[in-house]
Amino acid sequence: MTCRGFDQADGRIAPAGSATCSRREILLVEDSLGDIRLIREALREICGEHVLHVVNDGVEALAFLHRAGAYVSAPRPDLILLDLNLPRKNGREVLCEIKGNPQLRDIPVVVLTISTAEEDIITAYRLHANCYVIKPVNLERFFQVLQSIERYWLSGEREQSGNGHAG
Repeated sequence: MTCRGFDQADGRIAPAGSATCSRREILLVEDSLGDIRLIREALREICGEHVLHVVNDGVEALAFLHRAGAYVSAPRPDLILLDLNLPRKNGREVLCEIKGNPQLRDIPVVVLTISTAEEDIITAYRLHANCYVIKPVNLERFFQVLQSIERYWLSGEREQSGNGHAG
């Protein structure tokens, strides 16, 4: 996992409803039904308070974020989990539009993808991704990674740890 200012979690899962767990809105931009199911289950186990909104391609992601069409009542997400390889509009294009928009650029975007290509990592950070995470194939590790993301980006650990950087 490579994140700017991201500390790896110790693998423990805070029980749902714990003091560090408060309701947050998460936008998952993912086209793999299996990954959607895993992410939904992991987040439910980590913190049952979070609301997960799922869109399956980049066009729908931008409609959600701009509250257009069917998403006119969509909430502003506290975190975006973004796959790179998406139909209609890929994750790089979506990331570029999010970080280029003054109303959206402060929403943390975690690129969550299978791509290990150095070019994809460099491009994601050049486009101002907040974090780049390679999806683990091991189920237990997948849950640990999502717990780390939740803890850092949604549960306030980022504010508590200051501006430290992980290596």
